[in-house]
Amino acid sequence: MEMRSAIVVGGTGLVGSSLVKLLCDSEEYVSVTVIARRKLEFEHPKLIVKIRSFNQLEEKDIEFAHEIYCCLGTTIKKAGSHEEFEKVDVEYPLQIASLAKKCGIMHFIIISAMGANDKSRVYYNRVKGKLEKELIALELQQVSIVRPSLLVGERDEFRLGEKVGEWVLKVMNPILVGPLKKYRSIEAAQLALAMKIIALYGKKSPVMIYNSAQLAKLEMPEVKEEAPISREELFNWDKFKEEHTPVDEEVVFNREKLQELQVKNDTILDNKILNKE
Repeated sequence: MEMRSAIVVGGTGLVGSSLVKLLCDSEEYVSVTVIARRKLEFEHPKLIVKIRSFNQLEEKDIEFAHEIYCCLGTTIKKAGSHEEFEKVDVEYPLQIASLAKKCGIMHFIIISAMGANDKSRVYYNRVKGKLEKELIALELQQVSIVRPSLLVGERDEFRLGEKVGEWVLKVMNPILVGPLKKYRSIEAAQLALAMKIIALYGKKSPVMIYNSAQLAKLEMPEVKEEAPISREELFNWDKFKEEHTPVDEEVVFNREKLQELQVKNDTILDNKILNKE
C-alpha cells in the first residue's frame, strides 16, 4: 500500500484527538496535518499543526492530502446560540469541503449523527441532515459520512446529558440487538479506527453512509505475509522446468555443444554480410 498523507480538521475533540494519535502511529501514513483553533498537547514527528480560525481558512491552508477527516462539532450550549452552532456544524465543514475539492483532495470523511435528516422535527438531527444534503450537492470525488450513536470516551469538558445517556446505553447495549444495534453507544477510539479503515479499504463510491452498527464492527484486515522460499524450492530444477519454458539442457550444460552453436550462428551472419556486399 502507498504511503499516505492526511488532514484532520478539529483534532482537539473527543474523536479528533484519538484519530490524530491513531494516524500518527500508523505505518500507512507518513504525514498528518491538523487544522485546529488551539494548540495540541500531543506531539509526533509526523504531525504538523496549523492554528487557524475556521472562518478565515484559505485555499493555501489546505495542502494536498489523500483524505480529509472532518471532526468538527459542538453543542448549542457551548456555541451559545443556534446561529453559532450551525456555523460550526454546517458552514465550516462545507467551506472546508469546497476548499478540498479545489485542491484536488479525493476523499472527504466527516462525522455526522445517527438521526441526521433535514426534515426531522429534532433540531440537532435536522441540522446534521442539512449538512449531509449540502455536502452531497458539492459533488466531491468521494465523500464518506459516518453516523455514530452516542459517543463514549474521556472528554475535556463535562456534559451532563451525554453522561446520563452514556450510563443508560451502557445498561441497554446488551439488549439492543438486530436492527436496534445501531442505537448502541460507540467508543470514540472505535469511531476513529473505523474512519481510518474507511479511508484505506472503504468502498470507492461517490457517497457512502455508515451507521453506528457498521462502524462498531469495522476491524483492520489481517495482512497475510508470504512464506519465505526455502533453499530446496529455490534450487529445485525439476520444479523450475514445470513452471518455465523447457530448456535444452544439452546446450546449457555441454560447453562443446554451446561453442558449436555459436560458430554456426557466426557463419550464418558472415554469409549475410558478404551477400549484401
